[in-house]
Formats: sequence, structure tokens, C-alpha cells
Amino acid sequence: MSEATGKKAVLKLDGKEIELPIYSGTLGPDVIDVKDVLASGHFTFDPGFMATASCESKITFIDGNKGILLHRGYPIDQLATKADYLETCYLLLNGELPTPEQKAEFDAKVRNHTMVHDQVSRFYNGFRRDAHPMAIMVGVVGALSAFYHNNLDIENVDHREITAIRLISKIPTLAAWSYKYTIGQPFVYPRNDLSYAENFLHMMFATPADRDYKVDPILAKAMDRIFTLHADHEQNASTSTVRLAGSTGANPYACIAAGISALWGPAHGGANEAVLKMLDEIGSVENVADFMEKVKTKEVKLMGFGHRVYKNFDPRAKVMKETCDEVLGALGINDPQLALAMELERIALSDEYFIKRNLYPNVDFYSGIILKAIGIPTEMFTVIFALARTVGWISHWLEMHSGPYKIGRPRQLYTGETQRDIEGR
Repeated sequence: MSEATGKKAVLKLDGKEIELPIYSGTLGPDVIDVKDVLASGHFTFDPGFMATASCESKITFIDGNKGILLHRGYPIDQLATKADYLETCYLLLNGELPTPEQKAEFDAKVRNHTMVHDQVSRFYNGFRRDAHPMAIMVGVVGALSAFYHNNLDIENVDHREITAIRLISKIPTLAAWSYKYTIGQPFVYPRNDLSYAENFLHMMFATPADRDYKVDPILAKAMDRIFTLHADHEQNASTSTVRLAGSTGANPYACIAAGISALWGPAHGGANEAVLKMLDEIGSVENVADFMEKVKTKEVKLMGFGHRVYKNFDPRAKVMKETCDEVLGALGINDPQLALAMELERIALSDEYFIKRNLYPNVDFYSGIILKAIGIPTEMFTVIFALARTVGWISHWLEMHSGPYKIGRPRQLYTGETQRDIEGR
């Protein structure tokens, strides 16, 4: 636990004063410890936990007002442009960027665990072919605990570490297979001679008939950046879900499956999928201006613009836009929907209404465009988000289990009926 600052907040309650210690982190606002409020017979009330620090963490820092996102102290734009995804994974897991030797060892470990037990492939046959890939991922990832139960002692450091590697390694395989299953193509097994992003794209788009299939390096680079930019985002809904599930002592595969479930919501991981659906509804460039006027009157929702945390700009969006321009330029794509998206961006960045309300394009806006350009179907967008975020989830799970922790138990403001008796029986 962080040391108290010596400062105290004083709460006057029922004629008594309660002194609440104040803690300081290395960055961000000071935190008031409210546990003594419970001893006085009261709860604090914070719907959505917007002003509540649920844990102490050294992994990720966000300053939404200044548009800052740091992983272990490193700015996200530097990690996305000067490191690859697996280096970022190593950083999140271990606290430091790897040396060349450590990187080679870590990459080899990940490659060594990309395969899954053959029996896992049979799980897919239990799903309808038109099942949403996220539904498949929730089930299959949770089921991994049935295959690796010999390393599920959460009190054993070695077991925790090998589980983290297994998850980072196997999730791309399971994700690509969830896509292959829905389109009726045979599963493509991982190739350990490819990079992490290349391997994923190979499993997504190659077939046994394409013996000479080659992944475009520009697309692999874009994919790697998307993974990096989504690797972690502090105590968001899905990460908090993983921590809450983990606080019960649940196995890590169940915890990650819980995180995937939380991520599925359109307000969270489904946001980039919602962007493409919005573009479908707009239809053509000619309809954009009218649509944006309806946004102003709140007749429709503008997806992919603004952010719950970032109040000025999303620090991930700048890198994502550059990547978006690179991909579209390299592929020479002339997609009417992409032209539509660019017109939305133009209006949002020039119209005073959107500027005043900080409705700028966020990471979900650009990632949706890139994924569509790569050829990834809309229903797979959230799966890719889950793939990228797995390292963040397991890093938080590891951090929680590295020291003492308490089972999560939020309280409530009860507004139902008071005690009453069943009458006439």
C-alpha cells in the first residue's frame, strides 16, 4: 500500500468528525481512504465508480484531461511506433522493456505455446455457424481451464507466469478459428516462423489451398499497432471485471472469459463495430451533412467520436490515424464507406459544435476503418480488441495476485420495500 501523505480529509457526520487518510500516487489525483466511513455505519455512493480507486496499480496511468496514456511510464505513441506488440506485452507483464536477449527469449516462449490441444478444436462444432465470434470466444477461452488444470495453482508464481504466456500465445489461434468456423473454412494452424501479427493474419486469411500465401508487411505492421494501442487501458469495465472475478480466487481462464464478456458491450469493446454499423446506416457521403445535423439535435448517436476518459484528445488516435492513412494509401482502396468516414472526420474537426464538445475521432473510429480495409469483417472487430487486451487483463490479474488482496464486494443504496410480512396465509 502507498504511504499516507500525512494529510487527512475530515468528514463531519452525525455531529462527529471522521478523519480519513489521504494517499498519493506517483501521478494523478490524491486518493481519500474511506474505509472508516463504513465503521460509522455509512456507505459512500459512487455510481459507475467514477470517483473511486478500486485498487492500487503500477501498470497504466491515464490523464484524460491532458490526453496522456502511459504504460509503466512509457507514452503510448512511443510504444506504438518504437516497440512491437510483444515488447509491450513484456513491459506490461514485467515492468521494463526487454533487452534484445530477453525479447528473443520471450518471443520464443510465446511461439512455443501458439498451438492448442486438438480437443479444443472440437468445441467449435457445438456452436451454430452463424454464432457471433465473441460468443464463441467467451466459451472456448473459459474452457481452456479444462485443458491446463495442472498449472492452475494461483498461489504458485510459476503457474501464474506460464498461464500468462499461454493466454497471450493461444488467444490469436482461438480468435482466428472463431472466424474460420463462421465462414465454413478449415482451421489454419499457427506458424512459428511468422511474427505475432503476421501469424494472426495468416490464420485468418490463408487456406490449405493457398500454400504460398504471404501476409502484406504493411498490414502486419498496422495489425501490430492496433494490438499495441489496445493492450491496456487502466481500470476500465473489462479490466475491473477481470480483477473482480480474480478476487474470488477464480482460475485465470475464467477471469479472462469474464473480461471478454464485459468487453462485448457496444459501449466498450464493441465501439468500433458500432462505427461501421453507423456508416452503414448513413449510406453515402451525400447523407453525412444531414446525419451530423441530426447528431446536433440528438436524434442520432455519433459513434467513434469523443471519449469517456479523454476530454481533449485520445492519444492513441493520432498514431491510429497515421496507420490508417498508410494502409489506405498502400492498398489503394476506393471504398465508398471509407470516403464516408473521412467526410465525417472532416466535419467533426472543422464544425464548431463538435470542436466545443471535444467530439474528436477516437481510436475506435480509425481502428474500424483499418480493420475493414484489411478485410476483417465487422463482427470480428471486438474479438481483435479482446485479443489485444488479453495481456492487459492478465497483467492486472498477476499484479493483484502478487500481494494481498480482498474479495470485491461493492455495496448499494437500497431503495426497495422495507421488511413486511406475508398476510392471509
